Amino acid sequence: MSEINTNFYSDLAIHDSSISELIGDREKFCRLPDSWHILVADIRNSTQAVAEGKHNNVNLVATGCVIAILNLAESNNINVPFFFGGDGAVFLIPEELKDNSLAVLEKHNQNARKNFNFSLSIGSFSIADIYRENIGLQIARVRVNKNFNIPVILGTALQYAENRIKNNDYSQQISTNGAQLDLSGMECKWDRIRPPMEDQEVISLIIEGCEESDFSRVYSKIMAAIDDIYGSVGRRKPISVKKLKIKAGLHRINAELRTKLGRWSLPAFLKSFMIANFGELYLKNTKAGMTYLQKLVELSDNLSLDGRINTVITGNSSQRKKLTAYLDKLEKLQLIRYGYHVSEESIMSCYVKDTSTDQHVHFIDGGDGGYTKAANHLKSKYKV
Repeated sequence: MSEINTNFYSDLAIHDSSISELIGDREKFCRLPDSWHILVADIRNSTQAVAEGKHNNVNLVATGCVIAILNLAESNNINVPFFFGGDGAVFLIPEELKDNSLAVLEKHNQNARKNFNFSLSIGSFSIADIYRENIGLQIARVRVNKNFNIPVILGTALQYAENRIKNNDYSQQISTNGAQLDLSGMECKWDRIRPPMEDQEVISLIIEGCEESDFSRVYSKIMAAIDDIYGSVGRRKPISVKKLKIKAGLHRINAELRTKLGRWSLPAFLKSFMIANFGELYLKNTKAGMTYLQKLVELSDNLSLDGRINTVITGNSSQRKKLTAYLDKLEKLQLIRYGYHVSEESIMSCYVKDTSTDQHVHFIDGGDGGYTKAANHLKSKYKV
């Protein structure tokens, strides 16, 4: 495989325009190499698990999927785009990572089944097949702030692949021989996070275009409307330094260790216990700690543009009513469907390679299974 194809995402231009402007400019988007693949990992029956109060474990296992692939990609010096969804994740990967990616996800699946009784839908779909079937898929990168950029997808290819792989009739042979599951850097020590202001709430929102709509134009207008109603991406983030609190009781530490290591470990337990009890003193009372916390907020992933708009934002109830009234109008015009869930907090899991650099990313979901409940709201509209 050519190095150009392998380094496709690393070499992709990072645009500095606003997200609403970028989505509306199709010329800034390009095809992916035919040799790349869509990779899907999704927790089966996550709706039931969330209903049973297991949303924290669902989020842990989903975070583990992302970290497993990011660590594998980093070990091969490859940068891959990913899209976190609360109960799973979707990736775009080159051919040379495909078999190992499937293998490490299957090992993670085995651990999740043993420790939490969760089962993952795992599979890959060829980009060449996507284009052969004339399914839309284009990609761009955009800078969210000076420390963070994200991939942006136009087209329905990721949802198409996800639906195919989640289907009970789907089957893909996966060999785990020699695969090394690496979840180093996984940290889930933060308590539920209240919004920055007392009168605010947290909204988990999923918006998808209908078949006949011009996704580029419609999504551009929606992102502009969210900017207008809620303010900038940074202003509407549901986390802030002053509201961050470490909380890791014995149950929480145990769940993190079982996700990360697949088993209980006394040395790892003692380390997590010390961080839980003394970490906040360091983070909030030292210059290095406060610098890390500021970057944590900047590097938090609360917007995923995977062909849909998936975002967790904070604002007051009047802002929500204004946004949903606008979305209702678009829905009546059959331009979009959307689902949302309102909660009092957000939850955060983390991938931390180095606290002194930008090598950390933090995954945000709404409280009580925000993305999963928003997805259920969206799915209910297909039954009407």
